[in-house]
Amino acid sequence: MTWRDIRDLARPFTLIPPALGIVSGALCAFGSAHNPDPARQWSLSLLLTVLLGAVCAAVLNAASNVLNQIADLQADRINKPTRPLPAGRVQLVQAWRLAWVLYALGVLPAWLLVPYPYASFSQKLAAPLAEHGVFFLYLGAAVATWVYSLPQLGRTKRFGIWASVTIAVPRGVWLKVAGWGTVASVWEEEAWWIGLIFGLFLLGAASTKDFSDMAGDRASGVFTLPVKYGERKAAWLIAPSFVLPWLLIPLGLRVRVGEVALLSGNPLLLHLLAAVLFLWGLYTCRLLLRDPEALSRTENHPSWTHMYLMMMTAQVGFALAYLV
Repeated sequence: MTWRDIRDLARPFTLIPPALGIVSGALCAFGSAHNPDPARQWSLSLLLTVLLGAVCAAVLNAASNVLNQIADLQADRINKPTRPLPAGRVQLVQAWRLAWVLYALGVLPAWLLVPYPYASFSQKLAAPLAEHGVFFLYLGAAVATWVYSLPQLGRTKRFGIWASVTIAVPRGVWLKVAGWGTVASVWEEEAWWIGLIFGLFLLGAASTKDFSDMAGDRASGVFTLPVKYGERKAAWLIAPSFVLPWLLIPLGLRVRVGEVALLSGNPLLLHLLAAVLFLWGLYTCRLLLRDPEALSRTENHPSWTHMYLMMMTAQVGFALAYLV
């Protein structure tokens, strides 16, 4: 197995959003009303903790990509025959070894992702179990990828909306909370509200990629939303996820928890971010709904590109709103 094969199995481009999600979540926690460090300083320990969290998230996503290609071998022979496994460049046993190595590298170091006041390696290692919430989020995310891909654990990828849930919870909700947890407690309501916004977005938006894979998915017994309902109905089902989640941003600025708003970032920037994403979502819905059948005829439909760009814009926007 060559480095090129490892690269093609890991799919480096897809590793950017989870790493960015961790960094964004950490910056939100740092600038929030719940930063546990009264001095609010970027120490070397804190920087290394956030960096480790981002690297672990990226590696865990790479492990998921490898596992998904193992599980999707039959479909990829139709949808993506040039990938390493269907093309015969990599054997299944080699892919399995790579997946397990990546899962270990993505999950085990997450035990050290413990927030202030635990600063040194020994303090993080021996911190109370309740402080290791980020580790259990990473472990849960790993298990979710197995449940999504492996028939022995249910392979929820076969079951339409359950596939979307299995993606949205770990890659939307838990990812943001895990990033937050590298700086502050994962038990803050604010972290979960932000995670809910991203989770609801991915609940529908993540399905945009399924349209171009319909032929292979149908042949391998995978009933994604477009396979189960057809392009047009599936497009209408996922369209609200591009628009409605952003309305939770102004709502979070109005709901109060104790003496502070549920979202404690800069109100002006958060309102602006919500408006931009809401209008962007409406435009993306127009692309989706004006010709839903085109989604299955194009490898990378513009709506899929907009989904990725919206996700990254939201990550950066939230970080800026909490730092200003």
